[in-house]
Amino acid sequence: MDTIIIAVVSVTTIGLISAIVISTASGIMSVEADERIVQIQECLPGANCGACGYPGCSGYAAALISGSDVKNNLCIPGGASVSAKISVILGVEAGSVERRAAFVHCLGDCGVQQKKMDYKGIQSCAAAGDLFGGEGACAFGCLGYGDCRAACPSNAVCMENGIARINTNLCTGCGLCVKACPNSLITVENAGIAVSVLCNSPEKGAVVRKKCSKGCIGCRKCVQVCISDAITVEENLAEIDYEKCSFCGKCAEVCVTGCIRYHGVLVR
Repeated sequence: MDTIIIAVVSVTTIGLISAIVISTASGIMSVEADERIVQIQECLPGANCGACGYPGCSGYAAALISGSDVKNNLCIPGGASVSAKISVILGVEAGSVERRAAFVHCLGDCGVQQKKMDYKGIQSCAAAGDLFGGEGACAFGCLGYGDCRAACPSNAVCMENGIARINTNLCTGCGLCVKACPNSLITVENAGIAVSVLCNSPEKGAVVRKKCSKGCIGCRKCVQVCISDAITVEENLAEIDYEKCSFCGKCAEVCVTGCIRYHGVLVR
């Protein structure tokens, strides 16, 4: 019995001493938290999307008050209003924020793309993609099960006729849909982008035609008519350099399959 009592007293004593040491150490080594971090976090949308380049909203808030040259306009979802609020907290000038939105580079809906099988598995793009690239003939297009829709915090993504569509008016440009797409066919661009290539397939034109009537066939007609040398064809797929593009829309006019879409004039 005495042995048990001694053991209990010993453990209790050790525990109390350890608690005192930890409490004292925490007081000595503690660093006073900057209240501006909390204030900035309250301004941020809380999407934790990483579009700013930092690990979540808390990471961006901490970086802003760290003393390093971190810009206050990196929160794409928050836009100009968030940048303005942060600038007041930090006592600096607010930076301008380019409104950005996501674009799905695929037009291969159920009406234009052939099917290679009937998929009956888990209704997820990631799962379907692992099974022979999904049920569509094109393994590079939209798989159509809405992983991007599930990831979108602003309800900007919907599924229409087996393909993802994005409402750029609702999209905040957070990029979470980009991370969710297993085929990497969603990009975040300037929300007012005037022209885009809505195809993701690197296969040769003859192969693409057999699988999808709206795919890029690498014919290079868009390259020939581009007055700004903004279009190149890499791996059988047209690409637009928006730094060079004059947004004239001629490439969309000559596109054989219609995979280049002209959305309107972009005001720089």
